[in-house]
Amino acid sequence: MSQPGSGTATAARERTGLTYQRCRWCGTASFRRLLCPVCQSSDLETELSEGHGVVVRSTVVHRYTEFARNESLVRFPEGFMFRCRVIGTAPQLVWPGARVRPASGADLSTGEVVLETVEKVERDPWR
Repeated sequence: MSQPGSGTATAARERTGLTYQRCRWCGTASFRRLLCPVCQSSDLETELSEGHGVVVRSTVVHRYTEFARNESLVRFPEGFMFRCRVIGTAPQLVWPGARVRPASGADLSTGEVVLETVEKVERDPWR
């Protein structure tokens, strides 16, 4: 499947990423902050992350909705961590150490960061 004017869908996915801020004073990377979490400077520069990260912690949440969902703490190679939702597998099958990337059909205008697993996880028949 190709998208008009951009090559293939994989090329479009590789261009997507997350925007984060880097402090110009101390160099600390942060995500969606008004002030630097280390030196409290407001001099933040916006940069583009590659978007690939690693799950540090994962929990299954079943409040305020009819269905269970996953909330994971993800570490990005640029040096910041952020809590987001991981899709692409059952909520209980997202494990620490799983590699994730931005979801291809996710709408970032809602403010929720949605990532998908890079490796396909098969459901264990014994679970």
